[in-house]
Amino acid sequence: MKHKHRKTAQQAILDAAAEIFSHNPGASLQEIADRAGVGRATLYRYFPTREKLMRELALEALRQTDEVTAPIRDQAATAKATLEAVVAAVIPLGDRFHFLSSEWAVGQDPEVASIYARQLRELAETVERAKAEGAIASDIPTRWVVSTIDMLIYAAWTSVRDGETTQRDAINLTLRTLFAGLAP
Repeated sequence: MKHKHRKTAQQAILDAAAEIFSHNPGASLQEIADRAGVGRATLYRYFPTREKLMRELALEALRQTDEVTAPIRDQAATAKATLEAVVAAVIPLGDRFHFLSSEWAVGQDPEVASIYARQLRELAETVERAKAEGAIASDIPTRWVVSTIDMLIYAAWTSVRDGETTQRDAINLTLRTLFAGLAP
């Protein structure tokens, strides 16, 4: 029973941190503990430093990205349909993980960097398929396309966070920009 409580407290801390940091990246760990309903000592038992908390949030973001994109990648669809579905699946995660984009130290963690690099390689493979299918111009470097998709998702997250667009509109604008801007 104690193990279940540990998991619950740890997840409560992660949930609180994601919620608070998404609106205030400079929030104190005390604010996180208060929102999670745990004492500061409990928070520090799981996450002795802010960096360790950020690292775990980054790993959780990457895991959730894998969870929502794996079924899409496993389907035998066109590359364009795959990209459309990936964008539609990833943009809703922005409300929880957008703030991590500005946490440069997180990206220097070897495990985080390795997982993120794998995700970008998978995206590059899909982009190569999209180029072969004629959905994206073949003369645009794949790395440029991957970076463009990454930045469009970031722009969508920012737009939704700032109340400028709905998630649905952000998805549509991202796809429109992607396929109109990179078309053959």
